[in-house]
Amino acid sequence: MTIKGILLGTAAALAAVSGAQAADAIVAAAPEPAEYVRVCDAFGTGYFYIPGTETCLKISGYVRAEVDYSSLSGGRNWNAKTRGLVTFAAKNDSELGTIGSTITLRAWQGGHTADLNNSAADDTNAVEIDEAFITVGGFQVGSFYNYWDTGLSGETDSLGSNRLNSIAYNYKSGAFFAGIAVDETNGLSATDSSISNTSLYTKSYNVDRNVGIEAQVGGTFGPVTTTLLGGYDFNTQNFAIRDITSVNVGPGVFSIAGVYANGVSTYYDASKWSVAAEYAAKITDKLSLTPGVQYFGKTQVDASGNFFGRDIVRGGLTVDYKLAAGLSTKVSAQYQNKNANGTNDVWTGFVRLQRDF
Repeated sequence: MTIKGILLGTAAALAAVSGAQAADAIVAAAPEPAEYVRVCDAFGTGYFYIPGTETCLKISGYVRAEVDYSSLSGGRNWNAKTRGLVTFAAKNDSELGTIGSTITLRAWQGGHTADLNNSAADDTNAVEIDEAFITVGGFQVGSFYNYWDTGLSGETDSLGSNRLNSIAYNYKSGAFFAGIAVDETNGLSATDSSISNTSLYTKSYNVDRNVGIEAQVGGTFGPVTTTLLGGYDFNTQNFAIRDITSVNVGPGVFSIAGVYANGVSTYYDASKWSVAAEYAAKITDKLSLTPGVQYFGKTQVDASGNFFGRDIVRGGLTVDYKLAAGLSTKVSAQYQNKNANGTNDVWTGFVRLQRDF
């Protein structure tokens, strides 16, 4: 055998052995591709798909640092406090329409100044549920701020507010909107204690008739937006009605509101009637000034829950300034000619720094 033959034979043998070993080799499985978070634009900005589902989630909230001031005695004249809030909103399409769920958690750390009833107390550091509700199409059920919580944009007005366990139906078509809600009422609103003193009225809400109903209707017509709202408290057998109308004027928005109540209720307990007005002026892209004034007629409450007695006037100014994207500050100064007991005039206000995300 020639040398050339020997070399060719050796090469062939090596190739055969190598091929056999390659056939028997264990090959590692390729890793599965990672599922990265996908943006969901079906329900607005900020939503993303929860991995492995067709449900879209949005996380938002803010951190707020604030220093309050009150000229009243009976407690702190100034106080610093911090608030944290986070909202989780999830939505997905279904054969019933869009299904949504929202839960908002918040907590305060710090106390507060002497309020307009000359009392002071410490807030806790416990986390609370601010809102938690489910939406299916136009239906909404759970615990949430009711229609009365929507007031004017400044810090002067007191037009009612509450968080209630409710079931509501909301309808919107173009510029027209309407809604109706049945609420489990849980007492007077207590948000207007700076105006009225309801200590003489001791209506219990630990009864089967602690139910209320509220409804609103409104729309936007060119530069004008108006909303008419009413609520009836079956426990107190009192009602309240309110209208808020806003119109674009010059560099800002002029708003006027009117309220009438035949007696105290879950929906409104500040006064027999009230008129409020403000002008939210956009000075620059970053700076807004909002002067406001409100007149409260008959702010005292008797043992039957009826209004009588003194009138109260409040006026003030709110300044909003955007420091940067997601960072803003708010300064408020308010004057009231009487407190809820009718004994003093009072100055109140705050300076706030807030980071939204």
